[in-house]
Amino acid sequence: MDMGLKEKTALVTGSTKGIGKAIALELAREGVHVLINGRNDEEVERTVHEIKSKFPETSPQKATADLVDLEQRQTLFEKFPKVDILVNSMGIYEIMSYEDVNDEVWEKYFRTNVLAANGLSQFYLPKMVKNNDGRIIFIASEEALMPSGQMPQYCMTKSMLLSLSKSLSKLTAGTEVTINTILPGPTLSENVREIIEGIYPDEALTFEEKEKDFMKSNLPQSELQRFIKPSEIGRLATFVCSPYAPAFRGSPIRMDGGMVPIIF
Repeated sequence: MDMGLKEKTALVTGSTKGIGKAIALELAREGVHVLINGRNDEEVERTVHEIKSKFPETSPQKATADLVDLEQRQTLFEKFPKVDILVNSMGIYEIMSYEDVNDEVWEKYFRTNVLAANGLSQFYLPKMVKNNDGRIIFIASEEALMPSGQMPQYCMTKSMLLSLSKSLSKLTAGTEVTINTILPGPTLSENVREIIEGIYPDEALTFEEKEKDFMKSNLPQSELQRFIKPSEIGRLATFVCSPYAPAFRGSPIRMDGGMVPIIF
């Protein structure tokens, strides 16, 4: 299915690995010129080369920057003053007990997971509204709706993104610009795969067997009973970015594998 996105330009933050990279790949598959962002220039260059090799009709570019740093963010704005699509995928997470989350940690998570995304949105949204065209997506988590208690500093920021998305969506009334939030459930990122391999070092077991046992023992509430593939989230994000999805507005779009036990 042609998603009607050819020749669009998309900035995907945190797009050298995990969900961000998967979204960048799926957008490029649809002919989008993707701006690859990360703090490590070598990783950014490698990802740009990979996308160009797979989708030679597109023109991916490097958007290397630490988006928490205001000066680097401003430099990015000067280099790329306009985008059609903004996917705020960058984020940090770590299991921490509440007692260990001091003010410095709270501030770090707020600046990284919320303020950086807000700063990008604040710059690009007015241009989108003026042009009557554009898409902004925030990547949250099922933890935004169902905090496990293991990452209070992370859950707080992801819940904030839901509120921010809804607030900003109000500013798009009467336009073709949309702002939404995708809430993935447990996803098979590179880090998660390494963790599972570390828990089950037995080489006689296939990864699928390790994954099945882990889900059964640790995440029995998952109806999917496997990790979500980043590419699955990438395809969902691509659809939400497309002209076929204008009625998603300020919506929390769950792709949680059945983790969240509520009907709304």
